[in-house]
Amino acid sequence: MDENVESAAADSCSDVESVNLSVLNWEQVQRLDTILTGSIPIHGRWSFPTLEVKPRDIVKVVRSRMEEKRIQVREVRLNGSAASYVLHEDSGLGWKDLDLIFCADLKGELEFQMVKDIVLDSLLDFLPEGVNKEKITPVTLKSLNTFLFEKKYEYVQPTQRYKASNSKKEAYVQKMVKVCNDSDRWSLISLSNNHGKNVELKFVDSLRRQFEFSVDSFQIRLDSLLLFYECSEHPMAATFHPTILGESVYGDFPTALDHLRKRLICTRSPEEIRGGGLLKYCHLLVRGFRAASDPEMKLLQRYMCSRFFIDFPDVSEQRRKLESYLQNHFVDLEDRKYDYLATLYNVVQESTVCLMGHERRQTLSLISSLALRVLAEQNAIPNAANVTCFYQPAPYVTDGNFNNYYIAQVQPVYSCPPSPPQHYIPPQHPMYTTWLPCN
Repeated sequence: MDENVESAAADSCSDVESVNLSVLNWEQVQRLDTILTGSIPIHGRWSFPTLEVKPRDIVKVVRSRMEEKRIQVREVRLNGSAASYVLHEDSGLGWKDLDLIFCADLKGELEFQMVKDIVLDSLLDFLPEGVNKEKITPVTLKSLNTFLFEKKYEYVQPTQRYKASNSKKEAYVQKMVKVCNDSDRWSLISLSNNHGKNVELKFVDSLRRQFEFSVDSFQIRLDSLLLFYECSEHPMAATFHPTILGESVYGDFPTALDHLRKRLICTRSPEEIRGGGLLKYCHLLVRGFRAASDPEMKLLQRYMCSRFFIDFPDVSEQRRKLESYLQNHFVDLEDRKYDYLATLYNVVQESTVCLMGHERRQTLSLISSLALRVLAEQNAIPNAANVTCFYQPAPYVTDGNFNNYYIAQVQPVYSCPPSPPQHYIPPQHPMYTTWLPCN
């Protein structure tokens, strides 16, 4: 009887896992192979040369050196927008960063430091021909790390997330993050690419929340393909290629893939996500995605906003986060920045219930000022050295000579929230109005 129960339980677990997994078809394998074998430039700062890196090669080098240091790597996965692109080419998102996950045993600070040193040391293998490697050694990169990156991590409430201080940058590193708490133990090293395709190496011992929305929940297990690269003497073909598994950590692969194909937004428990997923949610809206369930998403928007303001309570922190998001996620999409900020403004205005009135107004003012700055950068607004302002006079103003209009000298940056629908709407920017509110 006990054996039957155990067998039934094992079958049940197998069924659940099979729902989360899917075998890649030949077209998907081809896209994956193109990404892993293609060359991605890692741009150095100052006089450091650009490195031409193939993802398959950097995975091989880093993994082998980790194993030499007796840090066990259980498997390597492709994550994020690149994994979504492999599974469905025409999602409307393309792929930006290359997210590579090393599932490894990171038990203490020593392992985290070793992983960091391994990545820096591995970069030497990709220096271009003609570069004198005697002058650029691992010691040199570590010295840069000491003086320029300062090896500082700051403690960020409430998720016990440690973030490398980015006041000064390392030669090839865009950012470094380390998270250590009871449920999450992982670190991230992002290698710089000036075109927005950073190579992000993520080393994960444990991670409770691995996705924001169903459409970015895909991970592709690379071990079988990496082994094929090492062992096979023949190129891949439709009838000769390794079996590669894709997984949805959202929990249901067919449903998540259907969301990706139909451009639907679906998530659960956004309060578990750092920042609530608010910025990614507005990004998806701007890129043509829509909510799978409008009533449910309206409710979840409140949780997104609440968690965002918990993690970024100060306006200066909000400004840094927004400016960083715009810089990293809108490369070659400058014309979408204003639409994104207008969408974010509407969501925050509609769904924020956790802030005092003045705090809410501060955030909305920040978003609208960034939106106006974006328009100015695109030369989409007129020269506003003199701006005609209009305001409604107080009831006690009865002077017949009173004039509602005056010319005011104003600062270059204005607080300009989206206009009410009854105001004049120029054709080139539907949310912009030439009437600016007077303070």
